[in-house]
Amino acid sequence: MALPPIQITMEEVTDPVEIAQAQALWAQAERNSDWLQAHVPEIYGNYRGKYIVVAGAELFVGDTVEEAVAQAKAAHPGDNGRLTRYIPPKKMARIYAN
Repeated sequence: MALPPIQITMEEVTDPVEIAQAQALWAQAERNSDWLQAHVPEIYGNYRGKYIVVAGAELFVGDTVEEAVAQAKAAHPGDNGRLTRYIPPKKMARIYAN
């Protein structure tokens, strides 16, 4: 079975409002990423088998992704740069390939 060809459209965004929104979103995500990187040993050591969300440079943990995201949205509704991760139950080498 042949797959249909993939179509990609690229556009240059020049609208200053859209650019500012994208930059603000990127800055939020970067702050959350920096916070996550600073706390990786603690998080991965304590929350195996859980879903985590970092929003507002704060950690939210749940048994489901929906639970963790709901906590993060309730605490930081304006942070759209939140990061979501699943922490595997066991520490082991993983191979990621296509």
